[in-house]
Amino acid sequence: MPTTSTPTMPLIESAPPLPVRLFLNPAATRPGPVDGAWWPYSRDLTRELPALAMALDLPWGRITRVAVNPVHWPVIPGKVPVGRRVVHVGWFAEQDPHDLLLLSYRVGRWDLLVIPPETAPDTAARLMAAAGDPGNRLTASGLMAAAPDDSTGAAVAAVIPNERPGRNS
Repeated sequence: MPTTSTPTMPLIESAPPLPVRLFLNPAATRPGPVDGAWWPYSRDLTRELPALAMALDLPWGRITRVAVNPVHWPVIPGKVPVGRRVVHVGWFAEQDPHDLLLLSYRVGRWDLLVIPPETAPDTAARLMAAAGDPGNRLTASGLMAAAPDDSTGAAVAAVIPNERPGRNS
């Protein structure tokens, strides 16, 4: 008697989501121009923002709006679904190109240094620590400019001091 076999679909396991690479200033200290750092895996806001917004729900409250400078983001969606809600995304050419502005009803405005996805891990770790330092007075672009070039150990550009009023006090 011939045997027949029913083809089965191969079991495809989805990879677990990558952890959000995020470092936040301690809650009680917000005197500087940035409130922490975020190191996305890509320049795709539609893919990256949901995990970031969900990670910030507990410490900062529901993120409702995000603004970026378009220089580092090839596509800026107007809205990004996050769970059962939507985060509105806008852009400003005048905004610091390395800054991600986040708005929450509970805590107001927050600014994160955006570390480029292609940054070497050692440099990203130093940038995250610098951005999370309560004594930091550098803007997002200032932190990027002061970051050492991994190949030489020298700073890649001059430091840009913070000139935004109200965030230094």
